[in-house]
Amino acid sequence: MNTLAIVYHSAHGHTEHIARHIADGARTLADTQVDLLKAEALTAAPDALLGYDGLILGSPTYLGGVSGPFKSFMDATGRLWRTQQLRGKLAAGFTVSSLPAGDKQSTLMAMFVFCMQHGMLWAGNPVLPEQHDGVPDDEAANRLGSWSGLMAQAGHGAAADAFVPGDIKSARLFGGHFAHALKRLGSAATVGLAQEACA
Repeated sequence: MNTLAIVYHSAHGHTEHIARHIADGARTLADTQVDLLKAEALTAAPDALLGYDGLILGSPTYLGGVSGPFKSFMDATGRLWRTQQLRGKLAAGFTVSSLPAGDKQSTLMAMFVFCMQHGMLWAGNPVLPEQHDGVPDDEAANRLGSWSGLMAQAGHGAAADAFVPGDIKSARLFGGHFAHALKRLGSAATVGLAQEACA
């Protein structure tokens, strides 16, 4: 059983809505346990992350970076960094903003650097934009063209579930890809341990 935590902050429900679709995508792979954890709750108890094999981080993009509550969560993991207790875990990131660009790349890069400092392994978003195959833009997977992580867009003041079908499809594919990568990583580790035992 591979265990995955989706750690997110969502002020207006948009990031949580995408997090839930990512979870649905990850759960399509058998033997994958997925928990959704609010970053605010983990700020006081970051040790909860130690029980997971993989972490997907999610934050809205505010002024070109992660939200304040999400940054507080990141900062709270400092003592885990000093002892490198998250080293070797698989990680990925996603973000939502109200504009197609919105400097979302800066948010993903902040998550990437955070994970690298902890010694984690980063999984990107390998889904090719489906517009190239003639799929209408709003229905296309990875319509925003992000490979470093998942990007989604919801208009300012829109309802929490006001995403185009392509962004929902992208979230599910992203979750499924991560779950498969986590399974492969676990299988490789098991083979490595078996080879060491036989040496």
